[in-house]
Amino acid sequence: MASAMAGDQRAWNKLVERFSSLLWSICRSYGLAPADAADAFQLTWLRLLEHLETIQEPARLAGWLATTCRRECMAILRRGRRVLLSSDDALFDRASGAAPGPDRATLVNDRDAELWLAFGRLSERCQRLLRVLVLEAEDGAPSYDMAAAVLEMPKGSLGPTRGRCLEQLRKYLDDGGISASGT
Repeated sequence: MASAMAGDQRAWNKLVERFSSLLWSICRSYGLAPADAADAFQLTWLRLLEHLETIQEPARLAGWLATTCRRECMAILRRGRRVLLSSDDALFDRASGAAPGPDRATLVNDRDAELWLAFGRLSERCQRLLRVLVLEAEDGAPSYDMAAAVLEMPKGSLGPTRGRCLEQLRKYLDDGGISASGT
């Protein structure tokens, strides 16, 4: 340890080699994401570098490193609680007050064109069912009784059939590289 304090790179490398598995096991025990675990690992070594001269009992270095690593893991977990994770870009746009970009209308039009192409690939039955249940519903979705009468289908088969039709539409959109959930 004295050599590492004196700046000997080989001595430092030996310290890292000796205690790395201990620190990684602590990081993993906290269930951190890989990037967060790597941060805690690196920050622990940074703290050692910052406090290397203050460690008076080299035999207790393992305990010092373990305690420091636990503290870094807990700090990362505390910071993580303050972060709202979401894949919904609209949330971030609303939160930041960002206006849609100038290319948004073009992107939406392109997406809609792809959607209609995929819709056109559906069977006639699926197209008709989706038109009645989704597209032509002016005051919200029609009742299943009315839709069953218009489509001449048993009421109990509307939901499952609609599900299969939407799944087929999603598949066509995925094949075309269009996300069924975004713009």
